Amino acid sequence: MELLFENKETKEHILSRAKQISPITINENMSYLFNGDNFEIMSALLNGKKGFIDLIYIDPPFNTNQIFSVSENRANTISRKKSSTIAYSDLMTDDEFIKFMYERFVLIYELLSEEGSLYVHIDTKMGHYFKIILDEIFGTKNFKNDITRIKSNPKNFDRKAYGNEKDMILFYSKNPQKNIWNEIKISLEESELATKFTKIDSDGRRYTTIPLHAPGETTNGITGMAWRGMLPPAGRHWRTSPEEFDRMDKLGLIEWSKTGNPRIKKYADEHKGKKIQDIWKYKDPQIPKYPTQKNLEMLELIIKQSSREDSIIMDCFAGSGTTLLAAAKLGRKFIGIDSSDVAISVIKNRLTEYGITYN
Repeated sequence: MELLFENKETKEHILSRAKQISPITINENMSYLFNGDNFEIMSALLNGKKGFIDLIYIDPPFNTNQIFSVSENRANTISRKKSSTIAYSDLMTDDEFIKFMYERFVLIYELLSEEGSLYVHIDTKMGHYFKIILDEIFGTKNFKNDITRIKSNPKNFDRKAYGNEKDMILFYSKNPQKNIWNEIKISLEESELATKFTKIDSDGRRYTTIPLHAPGETTNGITGMAWRGMLPPAGRHWRTSPEEFDRMDKLGLIEWSKTGNPRIKKYADEHKGKKIQDIWKYKDPQIPKYPTQKNLEMLELIIKQSSREDSIIMDCFAGSGTTLLAAAKLGRKFIGIDSSDVAISVIKNRLTEYGITYN
């Protein structure tokens, strides 16, 4: 399946155009900030070296048909003052915008390492077109998630439609079996702990109990053997060996009911956290330093989840520099690209404020 649009070029033709640009060779132990057209700069990086970036997050224009400006003492994201400075224009037609992004996705794919991941932050107006484009370039097997991001408080617009309090993040890998994944967990809230761990022991520790057995039969292994005269129920096996159950029982980690039914104790203070789901609630700054500035904690989560400390992180629509700041705070090297002088100035100020060095 592919998306057809006006003046669409083949991937091969796009890459042949990219090859006409002089290469840039970077020191992978340093961070970089580029001011210029991201097609040209990514082409130059690609001609210097393929497949060296582990994580790319982008928050491109949303094709909103607006001009985004900044001014002193503004009340919110977009300034409407006549004296405002234009940060960037978002005035392409749908076909122009899709062509613009398609070309950049082709280069992004080539720049990603075999362990690399791409996160594309977009609204639902254009996101479904992006999904088809990314399926074409990356392959459907490399689609990981469509993440819903709750971006604001509920809206009460006077129009014949539902309010809009979300946007979306499309998550793709370069290789579905190799992408870096650190399985970051998040802590349970106090209300969740009280609900899930309803019992309290003599030391005041919250706990719950689970069965000694789990689904699946073991025919010849030790987890199918008898323990204290009991076999696991039909179709199930012991979670561990009978010897380990004896050790746990001596330590008081098995609770016996009045009817002689044993269950394993699980303590709240030993819980390793819960898996992160595909609905996120990360609201953006009320008074941002740059239009469409994204939530820093959200970028830190993405970087922790899909990169290592020796990874290079890239944002080729760097905007406010939140991706770069999050990468540096977490010990990663970054490559930031933006064509807006206003964006570059904001990024430099933010990085300087945190004492972050770059080229």
